[in-house]
Amino acid sequence: MSTIKELYAYRQMIISLVKKDLRGRYKGSVLGFMWTFINPLLQLIVYSIVFGYLFRDSENPIERYYLHLFVALIPWIFFSSSLTVGSASIVAHKELVKKIYFPRMVIPISYVTSCFVNMLLCFIVVFAVIIVTGAGFNFLALLTLPVIMMVEYIFALGMAMLTSAVTVYFRDLEHILSIVSMAWMYLTPVVYSKQAVVPEKYHHIYDLNPMTPIIECYRTVLYNKQVPDLSTLLLAAGLGVFFLIIGALVFNRLQRHFAEEL
Repeated sequence: MSTIKELYAYRQMIISLVKKDLRGRYKGSVLGFMWTFINPLLQLIVYSIVFGYLFRDSENPIERYYLHLFVALIPWIFFSSSLTVGSASIVAHKELVKKIYFPRMVIPISYVTSCFVNMLLCFIVVFAVIIVTGAGFNFLALLTLPVIMMVEYIFALGMAMLTSAVTVYFRDLEHILSIVSMAWMYLTPVVYSKQAVVPEKYHHIYDLNPMTPIIECYRTVLYNKQVPDLSTLLLAAGLGVFFLIIGALVFNRLQRHFAEEL
């Protein structure tokens, strides 16, 4: 409770760091903030060509594959960024950590929050694609979207807290996580359908990956236009809370010697 109270007292610092990260993300580039939208669109084009045309299943093609991919790719980019770049967030702010006192947990929280805001902005493009292509919405299903987003945010924040604290002592973790993130993506139904690729008898094992039910719920709402079974999110939510608690405990224990290690 003392940690929560302290973080609340420093809420303005969190907001300031979020704004600073969003403003400085593409500072100096010609297109600037437009890269927020261009980057996921370029990834969509590449994955659509590779998996939608070159490696597509000719017997059971996925209808509107670009949309099937896009509604999963945007949430995955948020989680991947939180995991990989978020792991180096303390190291990136080492001068700030060494000079003044503030709750160090502010740094991973602000970074994951800025990634989350970036994802929300990217969903503007997702909604625009859905409207332009005439795919349509189920407005009742859309009401469940904030719940899905919050579950993913909690899980991403827990992972960022854990990895950012460990990276201060073990710098190689930042590079290891880049490889882990790539492998994790292909173990999550982002570029493919779980039902089409994974045998049904292995689904319960596959769902132990917390990102699987999260991605599937996004797809159910925005691609299938159905209200998802939110009970499928219970495991992901439970794991998210677990990693958030573990991440906070590890972070609080390791932060005592951040200044010396940095």
